[in-house]
Amino acid sequence: MIVAVSDVPPDGLWEIVGPLLPPAGTMGRPRVDQRAVFTTVLFVDITGCSWESADGLFGVKRAAAHRWFQTWTEAGVWAEIHRAVLDELGGCALPDWSRACLDSQSVRAKRGGAHTGPNPTDRAKPGSKPHLLIEATGLPLTCGVSAANVHDTHALRPLVRAVPAVRSRRGPRRLKPAKLHADKAYHSAAERAWIADRGIGVRIARPGVDSSERSGRHRYKVERTIAWLGGFRRLAQRWERKGSNFLAMLSIACILTCYRRLAKHSRDF
Repeated sequence: MIVAVSDVPPDGLWEIVGPLLPPAGTMGRPRVDQRAVFTTVLFVDITGCSWESADGLFGVKRAAAHRWFQTWTEAGVWAEIHRAVLDELGGCALPDWSRACLDSQSVRAKRGGAHTGPNPTDRAKPGSKPHLLIEATGLPLTCGVSAANVHDTHALRPLVRAVPAVRSRRGPRRLKPAKLHADKAYHSAAERAWIADRGIGVRIARPGVDSSERSGRHRYKVERTIAWLGGFRRLAQRWERKGSNFLAMLSIACILTCYRRLAKHSRDF
């Protein structure tokens, strides 16, 4: 199969991404096509192939593609792109801020690295735990990575703080949902109080009090989004030794998931 650089990513996504990338510069190594590099990164994330397998596939050497991937990651580009796509969705009044849901899923990390630890659900093999916070319809608002043996409550505050201020069609930017749903793994009296102090309704299941059926009426949406992200083969198992690189791959998957919703809305209109 022959894949054209102009086909991946879509023109609409590149219009958002292009202006946010750091300039390539005019000195030192020969300049490379930034869109070709971005396409290579997406290809690796979606297919799960190695950087070696993507060598020259879009006219960019693997060393150059990986070098730019690291540069963009260190510059915080992925969070900026994610917010920009969410802003486009907000301008179309697509995000539903009536509630948000939080959940995680463990993945094996054979190569180890930062933010890995013995997975208690996988015979103590090294693993990481991607965390995801979505709005009411399943759009990822933010994500994070922790070691597999870190308790879920430690991820709650960083994820809530990381929710970007998203543009609204009318009125000020939205920064927080009305309610936050999570399973019993995120239950803690201190965390519940912290969420309530921020003016967010607490809908975290309490052990021995709330039934799974009742609390799961809304939480299934985050499980569905995690299943969507399962289509990005690079996330099925962690290959990146750097925790920031694995988080970048997770962020790219969130960006593409949000953009697909935006593209579908554009086609409908």
